Amino acid sequence: MTSPAKFKKDKEIVAEYDTQVKEIRAQLLEQLKCLDQQCDLRTQLLQDLQDFFRKKAEIEMDYSRNLEKLSERFLSKTRGAKDQQFKKDQNVLSPVTCWNLLLTQVKRESRNHATLSDIYLNNIIPRFGQVGEDSGRLFKKSKEIGLQLQEDLMKVLNELYTVMKTYHMYNADSIAAQGKLKEAEKQEEKQMSRSVRQEDRQTPRSPDTAISVRLDEKHIRRSSVRKIEKMKEKRQAKYTENKVKAIKARNEYVLALEATNASVFKYYIHDLSDLIDQCCDLGYHSSLHRALRTFLSAEFNLQHSKQEGLEALENATENLDATSDKQRLMESSNSVFCPPVRFEFQPHMGDTVSQLCAQQPLQGELSQRCQQLQCRLSTLHIENEEVKKTMEATLQTIQDMVSVEDFDVSDCFQYSNSMESVKSTVSETYMSKPSIAKRRANQQETEQFYFTVRKMVLLYLHMIMIIRILSKYTVIDIFSHIVLGERLLTLSLPGVWRSFTHF
Repeated sequence: MTSPAKFKKDKEIVAEYDTQVKEIRAQLLEQLKCLDQQCDLRTQLLQDLQDFFRKKAEIEMDYSRNLEKLSERFLSKTRGAKDQQFKKDQNVLSPVTCWNLLLTQVKRESRNHATLSDIYLNNIIPRFGQVGEDSGRLFKKSKEIGLQLQEDLMKVLNELYTVMKTYHMYNADSIAAQGKLKEAEKQEEKQMSRSVRQEDRQTPRSPDTAISVRLDEKHIRRSSVRKIEKMKEKRQAKYTENKVKAIKARNEYVLALEATNASVFKYYIHDLSDLIDQCCDLGYHSSLHRALRTFLSAEFNLQHSKQEGLEALENATENLDATSDKQRLMESSNSVFCPPVRFEFQPHMGDTVSQLCAQQPLQGELSQRCQQLQCRLSTLHIENEEVKKTMEATLQTIQDMVSVEDFDVSDCFQYSNSMESVKSTVSETYMSKPSIAKRRANQQETEQFYFTVRKMVLLYLHMIMIIRILSKYTVIDIFSHIVLGERLLTLSLPGVWRSFTHF
């Protein structure tokens, strides 16, 4: 006899699932740590920039000797950084490239020290302070959204666990009912064979007695057979009922599995990228670009001997790229940001069907469910488009605010014969206090509205739920087309997918 096939036990399947979920949970925690570290590194970089310009403004008054000391101080600090991993990771980022070129450029400075000192103290340093304040504030809001996204993702994984356990329970009930049915069939066969043997063993008797005995025995056998038949019918009905429940539970598991994988894919591929791009890094590179452009505008009015170094720094500043820095960050921490392995169908107790099953009476139910999904997606699509337009308009407004070209300070170098102080000229520029208060109030108000809309997109519209519905919708549609030979749905899947995923 061949040994029966070995199947994974419930505990083994659950243990594998728990292991995969624990790995994802650990990865989510590492993502937040990585973003926290990135924020700390950014804050430290901005603090170094502020310290640098503050010290440089003092040294400008003492001319080139102290200026050389300053450059060597920061260059040696860069060379002897204690955190070599910080240096290794940050050297690939565009702001750090600008920072390194800036240190080299310091050695070229020699003239217009009073003007440069005033610009450093009253223009550039406050800009870096604003960048640091904005970056910290936006990161806190972004982290709240990230935590909510991770919480929603874990809810999806927990729901998948519940659906899987339900599938295991109903499938076990179906197998048990099948065993009882087979037992009833064996009892029926035994009863039939017993009746035949009794008829063969009957002894000759008088005609009247024989007829009476046969009738009694026949009545008893029929009664026994009827009882067995009724028991068999009940067990057959119970088996059919449990089998249908098991099939429905398996269908739910397959759909939930696909929906979970779609949700995980969306989080790792779209949500994380959008969270870093449009939340954590919102305005950071543009604001840093403006601050450095202000410095460059002052430096380009110096002697021609500085031109070569300034052109190199200008090129690096123009190459400040949030997208490239994000890509470098994700590549340097690839194990943290890469999507996990897809969840695969785990057959239970020899169940070999790993796709949707549309046998009667489930075909009509699937068709009805398709119509419900289609109606729900159509409604969400309309809501999604309206919110998307609002979010894009608000994002463009913020980008316009942080990208305004206000870094030209050439007027500060237009001196009259009276050689009056440049203090009055600088105070009338962008960095004057009334202008700052108004601009920052408008910017923060717009930011608050943008994050409200963004939160609505990622949380209130339940984007994970939308992706799950859309994935179920896709699976049923493909199944109906391939297996049933007809399309149950009429919604354009590519158009809907692009609408829900491209924010």
